[in-house]
Amino acid sequence: QDYYGKELQKSEDLKTNACVTSARPLPKAVRDALERVHEEVVARYYGCGLVIPECLASCRILDLGSGSGRDCYLLSQLVGEQGHVTGIDMTEGQVRRGAGASPRSPSIPPLLFPSSSQVKVAKKHIAYHMDKFGYQKPNVEFLQGYMEKLGDAGLADESYDIVISNCVINLAPDKRAVLQEAYRVLKPGGEMYFSDVYASQRLSEAIRKHRVLWGECLAGALYWRDLYSIAEEVGFSPPCLVTASPITISNKELESIIGDCHFVSATFRLFKVPDSSRAGPVQVIYNGGIVGHERELVFDANFTFKEGEVVDVDAEMAAILRSSRFAEEFLIQAGGANAAAPQDCCC
Repeated sequence: QDYYGKELQKSEDLKTNACVTSARPLPKAVRDALERVHEEVVARYYGCGLVIPECLASCRILDLGSGSGRDCYLLSQLVGEQGHVTGIDMTEGQVRRGAGASPRSPSIPPLLFPSSSQVKVAKKHIAYHMDKFGYQKPNVEFLQGYMEKLGDAGLADESYDIVISNCVINLAPDKRAVLQEAYRVLKPGGEMYFSDVYASQRLSEAIRKHRVLWGECLAGALYWRDLYSIAEEVGFSPPCLVTASPITISNKELESIIGDCHFVSATFRLFKVPDSSRAGPVQVIYNGGIVGHERELVFDANFTFKEGEVVDVDAEMAAILRSSRFAEEFLIQAGGANAAAPQDCCC
């Protein structure tokens, strides 16, 4: 709260580019949806870029660290009136600036909105957006709570198709609890799609206790290999790397503290794959039915599916496609002996 509320007055005050997400080009449908979000919601949002997966019609989505609700209102349009979006954020009633789980890119002076929480701003504009979208009833809700304790906010087991997170897990001391809770609330075949900051090694005590580095989203970064071990412990399939980009530091003092550690901003997707979906490699053909990705679906760094093209996939990807919301978008057939081996190093 102090770092983002007092020390940073504009985005140029940041000492790293950790707040720049390694995002892919946005489909037109996403760009158009973003333009319909209320200007105050956009102004009060401090997230990194956009974290928007594909194939969202009628899905139930949970946004961890939803802030002022920008991504939720965007997703509200993409899931449609039959879908539902829940945003949860830890902000309290009186803060200097969105001191919740997603304080990013603080280009707005910190005292511009001195008395309302991020959640309050998000809730204030529900009626405006539902009217603008032409919905008869709201398909969004905003809760105050912690992403490590979703049960305390009343979120039930297996109640969501997708969990998203926009570069906030690095601010949670207990990353395993966050992933465990996300796994719990996901339906079988559900996905956690999230961006965050990762380190090339486990961080020293000096780095983890450094106040500025914490505010810059580096001191709380997870060693990238630990993401894989935590995901496995929790029950997720191996992480699928979507995009990654290096983080640069423009401060000599911070560089000397960090030493030879390197940081990466990366987007991953994790799936809750039921055991019944697991089998061997297969061949798949993308039907081309996903809005905004009709001709080509860039699923992750290893797999790009073009409409009508036969692709060999490994057993893990086969299980993901078979059990998830993507199942109806693919023709899955026996084969796949030449499937590419998955690559897991984001750094």
